[in-house]
Amino acid sequence: MTFVQIIDCRTSRFDDMNRLMDTWVEQTKGKRTATHNVIGKDRSDASHFIEIVEFPSYEEAMRNSNLPETDKIFREMVALCDEMPTFTDLDVVRDEQLYAQNARRFFETIAVSGELPALDDLVAENYHDHDPSNEQDTIGMDALRREIGMWRSGFEFEFDIQDQIAQEDRVCTRWTWNATQTGEFMGIPASGKKVSMTGVTTHRFGEHGKIVEAWWEYDRLGLMAQLGALEGLEQ
Repeated sequence: MTFVQIIDCRTSRFDDMNRLMDTWVEQTKGKRTATHNVIGKDRSDASHFIEIVEFPSYEEAMRNSNLPETDKIFREMVALCDEMPTFTDLDVVRDEQLYAQNARRFFETIAVSGELPALDDLVAENYHDHDPSNEQDTIGMDALRREIGMWRSGFEFEFDIQDQIAQEDRVCTRWTWNATQTGEFMGIPASGKKVSMTGVTTHRFGEHGKIVEAWWEYDRLGLMAQLGALEGLEQ
C-alpha cells in the first residue's frame, strides 16, 4: 500500500532548510526510497511549511528513515525549525491516478514480446476475471497467466489505448487490439493475418494499487470473422 508522510514545520530560515534538503538528496542518491516529494508554503504564514513525501509502502519509508544520512539531516533540520516539527503517517487508501497508470501498465506488460513478465506488482494473487467469452471466470494469478499465454501463443499484439476513466477504485479503459496471428488460436492454424478488435475493460483495484478484478467486453466474433473461422457458416 502506498504510504505518505506529512511533515509540518515552522522556520524563519527556509533558505537554509532548502539547502539542507538538497544536501540530503545528494547524499542519499541511489539509496532513497521516496517516489515523490512536494513542499508547500502557507500563504497566510510565511514561516509555516508542509512537506509531503510519498513512498511505495510503509516498509520502504522505514528503510529510508533508517539511513544514517536521514538521521543526520533530521537532527540538522530540527535545529533550523522554530519549534519541533510534527509528522503524520498516512496509508493511501485511494489513488485514482495510480490506478489509471497501473491499468495502462497492465496492457503494456501483457503485450511485451518474449517471456511474459512477472505480474505480481500489478495483479493481486486472488485476481478474479470476468470474460463473457469464457465458460468459467478466470480466478487467481496462475489462471490469469494461462489465459494471457493462450493469446500470446497465437498472436503478436499491442493495445492502443483510446480512453481511460478513473472513479474511486475502478478504471475503465477503451482500447483497440492490433495483432498478427503467428500461432494456432482456438484450432485456427497460424495464418500471418493482421487483425484488430475493439474492447472495453473495467479494472477494480485493491491494496497496494493492484488489480483485483476485471470485466472484459470485446468483439471476439469480429476477430473470428477476420481469421476466416466463420466462412461456410454464413447463409
